[in-house]
Amino acid sequence: MTNALDAILEIFSWVGFGAAFAFGIAAVVVWAADGSWLPAEAYLDDDGLTARWIDADGEVNSAPLTADDVAGLAGADRAQIWYRHGWRDRMRTSPRPPILRLLWGLSLGGFVVGAVAVIGSFVALFLRG
Repeated sequence: MTNALDAILEIFSWVGFGAAFAFGIAAVVVWAADGSWLPAEAYLDDDGLTARWIDADGEVNSAPLTADDVAGLAGADRAQIWYRHGWRDRMRTSPRPPILRLLWGLSLGGFVVGAVAVIGSFVALFLRG
């Protein structure tokens, strides 16, 4: 019985820490590849389908809003956006891509699984005497 418990805890510790490492690396790659996004205040057209803003270089940009953005900004005439530094007419309504939050969460979850398995191994070791 104890050999099976030790094996299970060992497997969960390796899988947990391995997943934490893999998802952490993926999150860093996504974060680095995402580039620089700067905040701005955008003005929405009367139809609410296009956002217009002035970037750091003083140029006027415009971009069509996605269906999710239109639903989230319904009835607003202004919106806080983030635009891609060095690009024209690229914007989004969140400072980071949603996948990044998922990757960090999966990395943290894997770390917790690994840490709980290691703590469980120590507890089992000391309870055995």
